[in-house]
Amino acid sequence: MSREFEMSMMGELQFFLGLQIKQTPQGTFVHQSKYTRDLFQKFKRADASPQMTPMSTSIALDADEDGKEVDQKVYRGMIGSLLYLTAMRPDIQFAVGLCARFQTSPRESHRTAVKRILRYIKFTPEFGLSYSADSTLSLLGFSDSDHAGCRSDRKSTSGTCEFLGTFLVSWSSRKQSSVATSTCEAEYVAVASCCSQMLWMLATLRDCGLTYGRVPILCDSSSAISVAKNPVLHSRNKHIDVRYHFLRNNYEKGIKDLVKVPSENQVANILTKPLELETFARLRGELGVVGEGVDKALIKGEIEGLKCTESGLSSWL
Repeated sequence: MSREFEMSMMGELQFFLGLQIKQTPQGTFVHQSKYTRDLFQKFKRADASPQMTPMSTSIALDADEDGKEVDQKVYRGMIGSLLYLTAMRPDIQFAVGLCARFQTSPRESHRTAVKRILRYIKFTPEFGLSYSADSTLSLLGFSDSDHAGCRSDRKSTSGTCEFLGTFLVSWSSRKQSSVATSTCEAEYVAVASCCSQMLWMLATLRDCGLTYGRVPILCDSSSAISVAKNPVLHSRNKHIDVRYHFLRNNYEKGIKDLVKVPSENQVANILTKPLELETFARLRGELGVVGEGVDKALIKGEIEGLKCTESGLSSWL
């Protein structure tokens, strides 16, 4: 690069656009702890009591039209700040995305949910993504959906995450654009989204000289997998018809393969719905979200031994 561009050597990369990078012979750790501390000061939450999960499983957010209105500018500021924090914190991706849906008319219940996310970050300020130096370069995708999870319009939420070896390199949690009439359809839409991202990654890696055979996408819906592999599909709508041909085409080309994964091992669950503490902490570790300088997340003595290692993914790679 120095032959093509005028450059000045400034040493090893340590800080870039709010991201802190720590490089060792064992691997790389990327986090946003300074940005997190600044976030607490900005919204005067430095003294907030910590929470162990970003969202309660017993409370479902909706429009809450009868609720007390709150300052829209402050609410949007909190959401915008948290969205930037998701650059290295996939564990809060779903919670922040859900709260972001109510920016046009925020209520007290929505602000309470955002404050809980901040309280969770208060508990895990040093957490970030860990990338080990010794890992394979196998591609692996997880796809999941929460059918009709949105209480306002009953649209489903798609969650996908893509791994390069044991490295989490891409993830997404977003509401689907159309209402899915069945769990199978919601899962199928999510798989199509994951497949698109995997194709982009394959093209990029091939430019680097790497080649791959069939790339597995793990889905916990047997019906969605059967539909993708079945050459005959009846009574399909236009939007699912397009995704059907897209998945079928890539399956027949041998680019990707759909594999059934048990629901309890579906890593993308953390991107589609609120989870109980034990499940949330386990999947957070599978994503590679850990604290700086440690390889265990100890949660008030209740959950122990959560490591970012190949153990959770080796059986699928």
